[in-house]
Amino acid sequence: MKRTDYIKSTNRKKWKKIVLSLSITSIAAILTVLIALRIYAQVLGAPSLSVPKASLFLDHSGHQIGDHFSQHRRYWMKLSDMSPYLSDAFVATEDKQFYSHNGFDYKRIAGAVLKDVKTMSKAQGASTITMQYARNLYLTHEKSWTRKLHEALFAYRLEIFYDKDTILEGYLNTVYFGHGMYGVEAASRFYFSKAAKDLTLEEAATIAAIAKGPSIYSPLDHPENSRDRQLLVLNQMERYDYISTEQKERAIEEEIVLKTDSWKDMKQVAPYFLDAAWQQAEDILASKGRAPAEGGWQIRTTLNQQHQQAAEQAIKQAMPENDLQVGFISMAADTGFVTSMIGGVDFGDSSFNRVTQAKRQPGSAMKPILYAAALEKGMNPLTFMTAEKTLFTYDDGRSTYEPSNINGEFAAKPISLAQAIAISDNIYAVKTLEQVGYKPYTKMAQRLGIDVTFPESPAVALGTSDLTLFEMTTAYNRIASEGKQVEPQMILSITDANGKLVYEHPSKKPKQAMSEQDAFVLTHLMTGMFDPVFNDYLTSTGLSMRPKQSRPYAAKSGTTIWDQYLIGFSPTLTAGIWTGFDRGKQLENLEDKTVSKKVWIDFMEAAHEGTAPQPFLPPSGVQGVIVDIETGGIAVNECAKQRLIYVKDKDVPQKLCTDRSLREQHSGEEENSKMELFPFSFFE
Repeated sequence: MKRTDYIKSTNRKKWKKIVLSLSITSIAAILTVLIALRIYAQVLGAPSLSVPKASLFLDHSGHQIGDHFSQHRRYWMKLSDMSPYLSDAFVATEDKQFYSHNGFDYKRIAGAVLKDVKTMSKAQGASTITMQYARNLYLTHEKSWTRKLHEALFAYRLEIFYDKDTILEGYLNTVYFGHGMYGVEAASRFYFSKAAKDLTLEEAATIAAIAKGPSIYSPLDHPENSRDRQLLVLNQMERYDYISTEQKERAIEEEIVLKTDSWKDMKQVAPYFLDAAWQQAEDILASKGRAPAEGGWQIRTTLNQQHQQAAEQAIKQAMPENDLQVGFISMAADTGFVTSMIGGVDFGDSSFNRVTQAKRQPGSAMKPILYAAALEKGMNPLTFMTAEKTLFTYDDGRSTYEPSNINGEFAAKPISLAQAIAISDNIYAVKTLEQVGYKPYTKMAQRLGIDVTFPESPAVALGTSDLTLFEMTTAYNRIASEGKQVEPQMILSITDANGKLVYEHPSKKPKQAMSEQDAFVLTHLMTGMFDPVFNDYLTSTGLSMRPKQSRPYAAKSGTTIWDQYLIGFSPTLTAGIWTGFDRGKQLENLEDKTVSKKVWIDFMEAAHEGTAPQPFLPPSGVQGVIVDIETGGIAVNECAKQRLIYVKDKDVPQKLCTDRSLREQHSGEEENSKMELFPFSFFE
């Protein structure tokens, strides 16, 4: 062998050894990296797939009325609950090898790297669906090699621990589609006002087109770009045999009709109610050891959309064009379920809820609470007291209080409780508080759901304590519920994102806040505000509503220089309204002062429309008797002012209205009252 041949042979052997050594080293390095990656992935474990999810609100019938979301508007949907066109469109367009690769499309990545190197940029992504999902979950959209490396590592971990359908489902629920919408369900509802499972082929292709770049391909903002991208999606679906040529052609011919206006309308359903309901739901979830921030809750509420619309319509028609504000709430009498709520004129301008948050003076709307305590103490509708101008002393004689009536006039003779509540006499109310005492008054208010301890001032008989409309309406609703201690409730049930029932409103018999007999007697007393038979030096306070009244109502109004209240009920429904100004401005305009009564009667009539009028039915232990309003005696023809009054069995009158002893008795009460100023004692 020649020397040169020997040298060549030796060199070849050396190069073979070097190549072999390099190959072995490279393979070992690759294996080491792969093993290290696997160990790294195993040590870290499965990456969390948790993302913020919107919680859905349903009305009492199960219809969606709104949502609550902490960061992103997203409704998590299972892959099986989406239109199959959606998944096909995304796979065909975004990652045709999705079901065959292990998270990386090496051919696309290599091509993208070469282009990036040539252009000295990072423009080419070549991200698979798995990589995009990793970015959506854990990373930003920053274009950097570091971000792409992290994206690859997360994608690797996703592919190890989760199957393809789980990854695809997560991806479709996390893609951003513009206008604050995350996931295909939110996008479907926003753009087409339908669930993702109901999307047609052309609609699914439009949704898939947006994912490339919402700022460029939104059909709302850029219809031409959207159309071009939609055609590309349809072509890709045909190319990879997801649809036939005939299906593609039909889809191309179908006109895309956006329905974003429907979304805007849907978002406006009872925003004050939904805000208050979410707060109640948070309390419920916390009591169950669950974190409200988990999201994905399906919350079925007590909202009655017919009642909500009736309230909104009544307010819209009655409110003047100034800064007057309103709070309105209705409750079912038997359950306490809140059926409607409006916390202000415009939620967009102010989310402050004037039903649950504003504390205002209810004025004479407090009198039924006082008279509830009086009935329990032994007074009855035919309890007569003088109601002339009176100076009351209190605080051991150091202070005086001289109440007046709204028109400055006073009774010239003793009047009954039945008449006093109908015409809202203030002197009678303060004298009643003198008879009842503070402690019983406070305890009755608390039993009826009002969080208050009355200060020792006679003015509290006339509603000078600051309270919420929510508390006041709760109190009236307990009277309406035959005295039961029903709790106001906005939540019927809550299920979590996995469909597990977390909470269901319990059915339990409530305790009695007051006796059934007293509740009925008080209810019937409150029907007097609509009856002109009580007219005298003051008129019955509800006469302006009487022309629209189609059924029995029990109610009471309340007036201060700042506030207008009206709360009342039918046998089935309670409603309360407050009107006033937010910043202490006085009510001076007559139009402003009449809003509460207009709204209340319009709502009650609309809410009961199509139902037969129901009477208030007396319980055992209560009797109805037609009496003379002037004397309280049993009515006969000679007595003109007659009315049906309900009293407890022990209080049924025994004398005729013509009996002179009744008039002499009341005359004596009047004379005695003129001989003394009533020293005011607030203690039992």
